[in-house]
Amino acid sequence: MVQTIDNPTISPAAEQHFILHGLTWHQFKAIQASFEDVRNVRLFYCEGVLEIVATGKLHEEIRCLIGLLIGQYFIQRRIVFFPSGAYSQIVEGKVEYQSDLSYCIGNRKDVPDLCIEVVVTSGSPIKLQKYRLMGVAEVWFWEDGMLELYHLREQGYEQITNSELLPELDLSLLKRCILFASPLDALEEFGRGMGDRET
Repeated sequence: MVQTIDNPTISPAAEQHFILHGLTWHQFKAIQASFEDVRNVRLFYCEGVLEIVATGKLHEEIRCLIGLLIGQYFIQRRIVFFPSGAYSQIVEGKVEYQSDLSYCIGNRKDVPDLCIEVVVTSGSPIKLQKYRLMGVAEVWFWEDGMLELYHLREQGYEQITNSELLPELDLSLLKRCILFASPLDALEEFGRGMGDRET
């Protein structure tokens, strides 16, 4: 019998999250420089708002598992993809952030088609705005054992129930496998589930 994670999100005591408003780009860059040698801390800046987030072990475990599962899907469906990980995406003077996972589909692009973020502390004032400024087509958020998907329209992001970039992806299967306690069990179950859909 496959075990699942009892508490899919990290406890607030293990996660630190700070939000500062009204900062200029230069102030942000100065603060960012002071964190250069600090491990497991990420800084997100968007139009005057700075978020400082300290990531924990569970965050990284979930991020890595999602990356393995999505990679397995791309391979089994033979979808050409280019993972770009958590590199800094920047619009000079306006926004800088690092997604947990990001992918270009079909060919390499300056802006990824898909970004995935593991959210362990909710309430971000720049949750979607930072992605809109970059023009990322689709954004997924994993939070509290749930997966939220958004697709960019002319007026902004619209929440969707199925991926428009990966329309054949079984999201219920993906969500179930992310919660498995064993990554090996998760990958095996995901592979079996995708095989069932091919028949």
